[in-house]
Amino acid sequence: MQGPAKISPLNEPYISLVHPVLPEAGESSMHSQLLRIIEQRSLTARFQPIVDMQNGDILGYEGLIRGPSDSPLHAPINLFKAAADHQLTVTVEHLCRKVVLEQFSAQKLPGKIFLNVSPESLIQRDTRYGETLDTVHQLGISPERVIIELTEYQPTHDYGLLCDAVMHYREMGFEIAIDDLGEGFSSLRLWSELKPDYVKIDMHFIQGIDHDPVKAQFVRSIQSIAEKSGTKVIAEGIETQAELIAVRDLGVACGQGYHIARPHPAPARMISAEVIKLLSSDHQLMFKRQAGGVEQMTAVEKILKTCPTVPSTMLNNQVDDIFLQNPRLQILPVVDNGIPVGIINRYHMIDRFARPYQRELYGKKSCKVFMDVHAVVVDKNTSMQDVSHIIIEANPDHLINGIIITDQGQYIGICTGPDLMREITQMQINAARYANPLTQLPGNVPINEHIDHLLQQQQNFSACYCDLDHFKPFNDVYGYRRGDDIIQMTSEILKQHCDPQLDFIGHIGGDDFIILFRSEDWEQRCQDILQNFAASIGDFYSNDDRERGGYLSEDRQGKKVFYPLVSLSLGVVKSRANKFYSHHQISIAASEAKKQAKKIHGNSLFIDRRSELDLIIS
Repeated sequence: MQGPAKISPLNEPYISLVHPVLPEAGESSMHSQLLRIIEQRSLTARFQPIVDMQNGDILGYEGLIRGPSDSPLHAPINLFKAAADHQLTVTVEHLCRKVVLEQFSAQKLPGKIFLNVSPESLIQRDTRYGETLDTVHQLGISPERVIIELTEYQPTHDYGLLCDAVMHYREMGFEIAIDDLGEGFSSLRLWSELKPDYVKIDMHFIQGIDHDPVKAQFVRSIQSIAEKSGTKVIAEGIETQAELIAVRDLGVACGQGYHIARPHPAPARMISAEVIKLLSSDHQLMFKRQAGGVEQMTAVEKILKTCPTVPSTMLNNQVDDIFLQNPRLQILPVVDNGIPVGIINRYHMIDRFARPYQRELYGKKSCKVFMDVHAVVVDKNTSMQDVSHIIIEANPDHLINGIIITDQGQYIGICTGPDLMREITQMQINAARYANPLTQLPGNVPINEHIDHLLQQQQNFSACYCDLDHFKPFNDVYGYRRGDDIIQMTSEILKQHCDPQLDFIGHIGGDDFIILFRSEDWEQRCQDILQNFAASIGDFYSNDDRERGGYLSEDRQGKKVFYPLVSLSLGVVKSRANKFYSHHQISIAASEAKKQAKKIHGNSLFIDRRSELDLIIS
């Protein structure tokens, strides 16, 4: 007697219609359609790009499937439900996989292809060996370009068997991804057991991440685990510009979603210039953070207010009645089918109606007569600063009328001019609290925030500690006002030789500064700073002291001491991935480099090159 069939994770099911499961009477039509789709292979693929969040390059495409357009099984959710109902899941999955691979190859798409595979299809009985690998070889696709993306629709109990199956695919050269991390039954355990090359964060945690600190912390935690396990994170469901920026700033490696590109039968081989610009505009975020931390990037949604709306078909008399019934109502947005088309100002309308015959002429006409069709409309994720710039460049009346706020083009509310000005003023006050009053450069709080932000993003940067030598005796002889002039001069020199779009300058206090260089030519910039400083410092001395190269002054014991001209010492430490984990560590290392620089006579640069010591004296 033959024993029970063994489940082999090393084999794959053969697509066959032999011995199909008999359907229930009420399901015969759906079952017939499903069998027809399988027999005729009437499926089409859609491809959605997955991009590198650092440079906008396309890593690869996720292969999605669609049934016949005239069938209720067109949507994948219906297709796979019908397959499950009739015990044809594995057969349908393998047909989908083959169709995706064929169309991916036919279009010669670049990068990798992500194939959706359910764990249960990897451990089914009655399977045939190596079908996916055979298809890949026949199509001329390298197995290293194929990622098996595990989608979890039901609990996975036999982790040992699944690990064996995954190991088999890895041995064939395929990579492994886990889909919908955070959504499935046991995705975190799957991550631990399978050690995938990629994990995809479920779109629930991505949508709205720009204003949800809990979701941001979840992604930050996943990113931290991924960094330690050598896994790349892919954020799914990025649908807005703000979500894209938030995901990028958390250091997530890859992204996917409608805001990047929608699934398409013939997808683009490059993403849009707009998205590339956003992904490469990290320097703009860094620069804005200089003024005083993340509040500088507050979105206008923070001051959104709900307000009654009227359609453009409403008569002016009706609008006037609404204003009369609501004495505190100053403006009325005009919205048609969710789309804002203008705004009506209370005082403008009352003024017009107060004139002779105006009510008789216009009372029974559409409110479009008194509507400002050039109202300012902004997305809810637009920053306060950007909105203020729009107002300044536009008609000043817009500040009185207020600003219409939308979400993906749909009206959601307004913000008033006074609220906008109040919020921006408060942000400026907060920024001023953390800026050095002498140079107006960011102080210690934003410096530390900026360092931590760069470390979280795993950005490479060089921290340059700048300190003036012999500055105190100069103050004693020439006076503190002249000393302030040197500090301000130093600040201006640092600004001249830093890229404001890449580099961050902070004023620690007194005569100490720090530069966080992301410019690749930072070493040359340091040399230029020293050269410029050496050429400028003589202007602060008398002719005699300048010619002598210094001056005599009493030390604390009353003895005459010769002090050289004030010089500048630069100590640099390079931060690379996983070398430092906090601004405290950077501060200690940069301070040590600065101490080494100060041991060198004159204007000097010391670069901490880890094992090698490299002293450059200007």
